[in-house]
This record gives sequence, structure tokens and C-alpha cells, in this order.
Amino acid sequence: MLGWFWWALALVLVSAEMLGGGTFYLLALAMAAVVGGVVELLGGSFLWQLFSVGASGVVGCLGAYFWRRKTGRNPGKQMAFDVGQRVQVLVWNDDGSARVAYRGSRWDAIVATPETPRRDSMVIVEVRGSVLVLGENPMSASH
Repeated sequence: MLGWFWWALALVLVSAEMLGGGTFYLLALAMAAVVGGVVELLGGSFLWQLFSVGASGVVGCLGAYFWRRKTGRNPGKQMAFDVGQRVQVLVWNDDGSARVAYRGSRWDAIVATPETPRRDSMVIVEVRGSVLVLGENPMSASH
């Protein structure tokens, strides 16, 4: 009777996994919901559906956890392809932050360390969310 619920829940969890995390925990829970749907199709009672979903969810999440530990991989972390690229600083703010022009847009930026000199042209050394962390431009360091 509630078989559609398990399939809908699986679809929502897979969608959330694709949109956000990349940690595989939501994917493990989606597979657990599929197990619940299969148990319902086989005529299992609601109690058996809950038990199978709970057990397979725990096993799936533990599997994802140990896989991440074994491989040392953090799928949720994004690669910083912008590191090493030059940006033009448009304005330095009083709090030490800056607005920079990069890739046809304006970005918030901060310097890597308080000792980093503030220049008109800097290099991206790290990306923290949507904030660029700037270091000294190696070409201007010798001037």
C-alpha cells in the first residue's frame, strides 16, 4: 500500500545527493529506500519494510564511512582550478578584504596572511567557498 512512498523517497534522496553532497551517504539511504520498495513488492508487512530499510540504511552508511576512510577521499571537496590565476584588484576595503575582477565577474577576496602586500595584481592561492584567497604575484615580488 505504501510502496510508492519508498520509491519517491529514493528519488528524492538520489536527487539531493546529485545536487549537493557527493558524500554517498544519501545514496546509501536511497538504496535503503529501494530495499523497502522491493520488500513491499514482495508482500512484506510494513514492519518488515521498516526493518529492512533501517538495517540496509545502517549497513550502507557504514560502508560509505569505511570506504571514505580507506580511500582517504573526500568526494564533497571541490578542486580549486582557479589557484595560480591572476586577478585584478578593483578596490581594497578597510577591513583588508577586496573586490577583484576575475572571469568576467566581481569576486570577494582576502589576503592569505596579514603580511601579504596589497597590490593591484594578485594571484589566487586558495578558494574558500566563493571567496578568493590572494597571495603576492610572483612577477611583482621582485620589483
